[in-house]
Formats: sequence, C-alpha cells, structure tokens
Amino acid sequence: MTEILIGLYPWIKAFHVMAVISWMAGMFYLPRLYVYHVERAKVGSELDQTFQIMEEKLLRVIMFPAMIVTWVCGLILIGFGAFDFGAAWAWIKLLSVILMTVSHGWLSVRRKDFAAGANTRTGRTFRIANEVPTVLMLVIVIMVIVRPF
Repeated sequence: MTEILIGLYPWIKAFHVMAVISWMAGMFYLPRLYVYHVERAKVGSELDQTFQIMEEKLLRVIMFPAMIVTWVCGLILIGFGAFDFGAAWAWIKLLSVILMTVSHGWLSVRRKDFAAGANTRTGRTFRIANEVPTVLMLVIVIMVIVRPF
C-alpha cells in the first residue's frame, strides 16, 4: 500500500500544478473581463449579455473546478508531508492560498452583481482587483521554491 501511495505522489503533484495554472489563468482574466464589461457594455445590451456568458462560463467551467482540484490535491500533498508545519514559508503560502480563494469568492459575487444589473464598481476597482492574484502568486511561488523563512 505504501508503494502505491508513493507512486501516486508525482501524479497528485502534477494535477495540483495543472489545476493551479488553470485557476490562475482565470484569476488573471476575469477581472480584465470585468474592466471591459463595466467600461464598454450598457446594462441589458447584447454586449452586456455576451460578457455575462463569458464571465459565468469562465467561473463555472474553468475557475471553480480548478480551484477545487487545487485545494484537494494540495490537502493530499499536505498528507504526504509536503507541508512543513514548523516553517514560516508554509504558513505564508497557506495564508496566500486562502486569500486567493477569498479573491475568487469576491470575483464570483461581482459576477452576480453584473447578472443582476447591479454592478456599482468601476473599471479602476477591477484593474486593482486584477493585481491581487499577481501579488499572491508571487508570494506563493517564492514561498514554495525559495522557502526564505
């Protein structure tokens, strides 16, 4: 049984990395879609409807499943001992992943605002929101690869 688990480790890690890449692609793209949506589409217009379809599909078909696979594989990797509970880098990474998940949730709520025709945010807000995943990704990668603490 131990040999099977050891053999699964690289597969779990590979699926984790692929899921992270997919999730991050969406996290980078969705706020940019929101910028264009708020700045170019009038509520109820055909363009508004097109943006809503794009945003909803990106969230439901790509981002949400990728986030779930990222978390599940990450938790399994923790079970394999890939998390050093005594090291600050691991806790900083975990906090950053939690903040990424919160950011994902915030973006999901904003999509519901657009769908209801009730968005009150500006393009500037979404431009700032577009930077959050980038900063968190930098922290996460540095914590995992460099392990400075």
